[in-house]
Amino acid sequence: MSDIWQQLAAHRSQTADTSILSLFDDTTRFDRFSAETDGMLLDVSKTSLDATAMDLLVQLAQGEDLEAKIAAMFRGEAINTTEDRAVLHTALRAQADTPIEVDGADVLPEVRTIRSQMEQFAEAVRNGDIQTADGGHFTDVVNIGIGGSDLGPAMATLALTPYHDGPCCHFVSNVDGAHIHDTLATLDPRRTLVIIASKTFTTIETMTNAETALVWLRAALGDKAGDHLAAVSTAHDKTAALGIAPERVFGFENWVGGRYSLWGPVGLPIMLAIGSKNFKDFLRGADAMDNHFKTAPLHKNLPVLLGLVGIWHNNICDYGSRAVLPYDQHLQRLPAYLQQLDMESNGKRVAQDGSTLPRASGPVVWGEPGTNGQHAFYQLLHQGTAVVPAEFLIAAEAHEPDLRHHHDLLKANCLAQSEALMRGRSLAEASEVAAKRGLTGAEQDRMAAHLSFPGDRPSITIAYPKLTPFVLGQTIALYEHRVFTEGTIWGLNPFDQWGVELGKELAVALLPLVQGAPTDHKDGSTSGLLSKLTPPAATQS
Repeated sequence: MSDIWQQLAAHRSQTADTSILSLFDDTTRFDRFSAETDGMLLDVSKTSLDATAMDLLVQLAQGEDLEAKIAAMFRGEAINTTEDRAVLHTALRAQADTPIEVDGADVLPEVRTIRSQMEQFAEAVRNGDIQTADGGHFTDVVNIGIGGSDLGPAMATLALTPYHDGPCCHFVSNVDGAHIHDTLATLDPRRTLVIIASKTFTTIETMTNAETALVWLRAALGDKAGDHLAAVSTAHDKTAALGIAPERVFGFENWVGGRYSLWGPVGLPIMLAIGSKNFKDFLRGADAMDNHFKTAPLHKNLPVLLGLVGIWHNNICDYGSRAVLPYDQHLQRLPAYLQQLDMESNGKRVAQDGSTLPRASGPVVWGEPGTNGQHAFYQLLHQGTAVVPAEFLIAAEAHEPDLRHHHDLLKANCLAQSEALMRGRSLAEASEVAAKRGLTGAEQDRMAAHLSFPGDRPSITIAYPKLTPFVLGQTIALYEHRVFTEGTIWGLNPFDQWGVELGKELAVALLPLVQGAPTDHKDGSTSGLLSKLTPPAATQS
């Protein structure tokens, strides 16, 4: 495959002076460099890719047997090689009855049994059949988790706000006491259901927050606090010890990674907020994208295209980050969700075989919703020294028909930003702008330098009809499979996360030191910081 990498690099060197805007001299470019499925459009025409580069990238994917590896994932093969596990979050949303086997057993019956239990519980909470300890309705839900047990359901619940007709959902993740304190301070324990989301019930942040929530519930409810608890866990002994009834404990298998888990029991808060029917539409959207990913030719396959553009930008153009810019306030948590999905999956330096990767892997992923970002960091996107590929997401229609003028302005801004990034403003054009402001001579020249934009900055746009549960499912699955595509081409395992382990281990060892134990065995910096951050024993509460 090194030959194709070299051809890509050589082609980039030969075409680097060709502007993106000039590529549109080909009037068919938009059609040739965009693709659509089930109403979702991916436009990659505002990048420096041309037909030769695209063909080489497709060859690169084929050379890594991408299509065969996609099929292996969906078949349930143990493609998570460092943990010897299948990767089957797709089974949680599969709509067909075709068996999906792990170790010779079809997993779909159990997936659907657990989903049915979730639906029965969620609908019973929503309609009042499951009552509070005093016979009332649950008005609020607090989900306590972290990482995949928080980012996914928190993002999706917010994204689907227009569909909320159940209890109000709140999310606590940070072990910082301010998070649990400030959340519970606004709620009535007599009307609040607490979900503890931790597969093993050992995640220190989650269990610390859970203990605080239990104290809060018990202070108000006494020995009936268990009536206000549910869990997403496989540790049935630990959940039982907290008084959580078995029918309120929902587990998931080890072939579902945390950051891919919102499609199953981890998505219980989503189902409580929007109902089981809308949740099924959410799953249907993801399944539709799964089927597209499995069957569409690579050059018209949305997740593959998105991944190939990512490879081009990261490895061939040396753009080390990407900005995710949803022009949808309901998607304000999507960039944070994609940070985990992408950076925890592909932030690796070691290949599947244990060798050091020969090239850069996952880029930095960041972003904020538009138009807020325009008044913050877009300055850097347009005129900074670093080129940051931008990924815009925009709906044709909003959920507020009486505020259509708002959405029209939002769409105009989204399209204007991608055009401005590509087109820029030449020095001559900037000089004319300065002249219209009454400037002449040296002052005109000076201001023209400030008013010019280099342009030729790449962007992609994902457009969809409206942010429905179906479309949200499509969008998340699109990015999941983009991560898989890129990880496969880089030759790494996108489904483990060993890099998070060391800090966890050191934190456990540091806790006694924070609480006053001797620090002589620590490095000078850590010891010095401990001395500043540990109050004298007499002042500790």
